[in-house]
Amino acid sequence: MATNRKLGRKTDIRLAMLKTLTTDLILHEKIETTESRAKEVKSLADSLISLAIKEKDNYEMVDVKVSKAKLDAKGNKVTELAKSKNGKEFLKVVKEQTTQKRPKDMPSRLNARRKMMQTINKVKDSDGKNIDLTAKLFNEIAPKYEGRVGGYTTILKIGPRKGDNAEMVILKLV
Repeated sequence: MATNRKLGRKTDIRLAMLKTLTTDLILHEKIETTESRAKEVKSLADSLISLAIKEKDNYEMVDVKVSKAKLDAKGNKVTELAKSKNGKEFLKVVKEQTTQKRPKDMPSRLNARRKMMQTINKVKDSDGKNIDLTAKLFNEIAPKYEGRVGGYTTILKIGPRKGDNAEMVILKLV
């Protein structure tokens, strides 16, 4: 017996479609699709959210040294005169070092992040910058459903589609 629906597609096309639908659900928190596709995406999304809830606080803060160019009052880089080994002089940018606290994933959270990245696509916003959906899962969605045990998504039927009469639904996060 098959564990998941075939959806009338070959394996690679079906997996790509489910990955895209799952990504859209996490990004927009609501999608409109057919009932059979929604049931498949629901199981994927619920497993991702439960994984995010389990691992959301599993990190430690570490000190990271950050070096950047020192700037003057006008915002230009400060330079100083330096000599090379062969005696030639050149301008060298003065750098200042600071330490910052940044989160570092523990091994199980890192593994969870990698599993999530296998299940969702990379997304860019209108400016062309990457949107970190794993961070959205850990920082926004997981705290919202922290006390809940399962059932993070719901399916609302909206009637048949014109053309092929397929049952259309709205899948959204609760």
